[in-house]
Amino acid sequence: MIESLLTTVDNPHDPFEDYDSWYQWDSRSGYHTPEMLARIAKVSVETSDTDQAKAIEDAIDECVKLNVTGMFRKVTREVPD
Repeated sequence: MIESLLTTVDNPHDPFEDYDSWYQWDSRSGYHTPEMLARIAKVSVETSDTDQAKAIEDAIDECVKLNVTGMFRKVTREVPD
């Protein structure tokens, strides 16, 4: 299984390995990437975990596709079974 996150090209922190530092840097830089992603992803408390993961993945892909500033990129890692 592949896990994906949205980040910016200039954030020096790995969101998988050091999320807190990544988030602090992202917020201080004014990107607010998780909040933007939350506005785009179509999820609710009634949505299954599988459907939530798919909606978030779709939202990440949309952010990267519509990336007018060139700042956003998708990072992935393989999750062990």
